Amino acid sequence: MRRALAEVFLRATGWEPEGPRPASRRYVLIAAPHTSSWDLAYLLALAEVYDVSVSWMGKASLFRGAQGALLRRLGGIPVDRTHRGNLVRQMASLFEERDRLALVVPAEGTRSYTAHWRSGFYHIARTANVPVVLGYLDYQRKRGGFGPELVLTGDVGQDMEEIRNFYSDKVGKHPQNFGPVRLKEEML
Repeated sequence: MRRALAEVFLRATGWEPEGPRPASRRYVLIAAPHTSSWDLAYLLALAEVYDVSVSWMGKASLFRGAQGALLRRLGGIPVDRTHRGNLVRQMASLFEERDRLALVVPAEGTRSYTAHWRSGFYHIARTANVPVVLGYLDYQRKRGGFGPELVLTGDVGQDMEEIRNFYSDKVGKHPQNFGPVRLKEEML
């Protein structure tokens, strides 16, 4: 039933899935470009069509009340962004607990323009020893899906160059909000 609803939603909005589903059972899924509140709806619809159960992090304030229960059921994991804590270790530990996990990380960390991506996706994947899958929504072509799986080498520049090349032609709903595909570490 959920898959049928997802297909109807995508068809009604003119969107189509593109590419194969990831082969790995456990991976960090980059969600980019992330420039609109609609991104989550398309991500969840595409995940249903591909039969991929995604887990995604969202700010804790979204998970209050009845809405919180629904968001958790849709794969949401509340994250308190006011405390730095050890989010990387917490998320990496989820991979130890589960034999299947597609952890969605919006690398930009916000729907607004930012001069660099947050490196959490990179550190979570390296700590958990899982690949990164390049997920995307291209609003210009109304296509979304999964790109390649990357096993990160630890050479941030080399790894990010592959990621930059992949996202170079992807267009967010609000293109002006999609900043450069680079990590703060690359700017130092």
